[in-house]
Amino acid sequence: MKDFVQLFTQLDQTTKTLKKVAALVDYFNKANDKDKLWTIAILSHRRPKRSVRTSLLRAWAASAANVPPWLFEESYHIVGDLAETMALMHPNLESKHDKSLSEWIEFIIDLKNLEDEHPTESEDVLATKKEKVRWAWNQLDETERFIFNKLMTGSWRVGVSQKLMTRALARHSGIDENTLSHRLMGNWRAETSSYHQLIIATDPADKISQPYPFYLAYGLEIKIEELGKPNEWLAERKWDGIRGQLIIRENQLFLWSRGEELVTDKFPEFEILTEVLPNGTVIDGEIIAYQDNQPLGFNVLQSRIGRKNVSKSILDKAPVIMIAYDLLELNGKDIRESSLQYRRQELVRLVDNAASEKLLISELVEFKEWKDLLKERADSRKYHAEGLMLKNKSGTYKVGRKKGDWWKWKIDPLTIDAVLLYAMRGHGRRANLYTDYTFAVWKGKELVPFAKAYSGLTDKEINEVDAFVKRNTIDRFGPVRSVKPDLVFEIAFEGIARSSRHKSGVALRFPRMFRWRKDKPAKEANTLEDLEKLLNLYG
Repeated sequence: MKDFVQLFTQLDQTTKTLKKVAALVDYFNKANDKDKLWTIAILSHRRPKRSVRTSLLRAWAASAANVPPWLFEESYHIVGDLAETMALMHPNLESKHDKSLSEWIEFIIDLKNLEDEHPTESEDVLATKKEKVRWAWNQLDETERFIFNKLMTGSWRVGVSQKLMTRALARHSGIDENTLSHRLMGNWRAETSSYHQLIIATDPADKISQPYPFYLAYGLEIKIEELGKPNEWLAERKWDGIRGQLIIRENQLFLWSRGEELVTDKFPEFEILTEVLPNGTVIDGEIIAYQDNQPLGFNVLQSRIGRKNVSKSILDKAPVIMIAYDLLELNGKDIRESSLQYRRQELVRLVDNAASEKLLISELVEFKEWKDLLKERADSRKYHAEGLMLKNKSGTYKVGRKKGDWWKWKIDPLTIDAVLLYAMRGHGRRANLYTDYTFAVWKGKELVPFAKAYSGLTDKEINEVDAFVKRNTIDRFGPVRSVKPDLVFEIAFEGIARSSRHKSGVALRFPRMFRWRKDKPAKEANTLEDLEKLLNLYG
């Protein structure tokens, strides 16, 4: 644990990539295999599940610090992070333990096991949990307590990407970085795997369901003409759905989301593809809601996301297909190093042979000159698309976000002018500032909340809004403040849909603050009728 704490401190104290990679390599060189495996898991967002309810931890932490619950809650709102608040408020002790990272994680998992064995959480079980947690806190110094709390609450975040971790692991192990990226994909768990099985072993039988790392595009940040000759590029619609990888191996189908979640059970209608696609096929594409030969809005697809059970009713209301746009494996052979032109040629052949209504090819947008794409991009919302994808015909399928061969050229966002109505403190470094806002539009003489946003302002603007909130608070509701409705902001968003969950009757996709309209008084902000017009056009 002490080595992991040192690693965390080094990563937290620098923004330089080389220093982060060097710290990780040094850690991997001296850590045992169990600690290496859990470090890989933590940095791959495969941390242990939450082992104790946070309401219990808050009460126990307040008791250990000998402060009343209200003072603990106020401190939490100021600090903005529960794990850090508990670590700071506990009496400051020196480190007394010699447990490794993996041993502390096993300790945390045992707390979860207590809950699973006694789901009703009897008083004896709660007393045992409390005793164990309080004992752990007393063994750890402040930084160790913070990390222990993060692992226990299941809210771990550290300032290093999986890509950097993989780079460091490649230097430590001598294994190619792309190979490691592939091995780290899939449904592995640190509780049931080992460092050797995950990183060193190469048994193909263990990899039947394993996806490939996704290739991610950058937003187009240059003039389109600067890409070169138009005949060297393909253009496709950028679909508004769930990026997925469809795998057929050994007569079994596996479906992975870009977030490395196995979602096969969420989309049972794709099972029929095992009958029409050959073994050794891996297709990259977009899962979208689709009916009557046209895409439906993302809000329709969203009705299926997060559901544990997909009922027949849901299947009928939100039918889906996969729009295929790349082929990564053909007849069991990895073809990612082949040109896009070749991969697409083979993909078209596969999709045509499959002749399934559940698998469609991503149609090309025809153009001869770059200017031909301007109107196609502008018309994207007619297709329920987010814009265009531009892909180099000769490009290979890369790992992660790389510039050069794939660009996303999104349409300009929709916008609406709205009034700031509520504000709430942020988290982390912004815990002392009001940075999370609720916005409203006019319905007659009443302001109706319709969206929340927390991104888009500069630090200087955030400080100005924070000062306004503190000077113009009308009422308080816990951490939320109601403010004088004076400030107007232009809210940008990607899509709009009807919603029975919101008082306004609408829900926005990816709302953020586009600019502060200091030139506009609140009475000139948009209305609910304006939102309805956008809804009728683009909903």
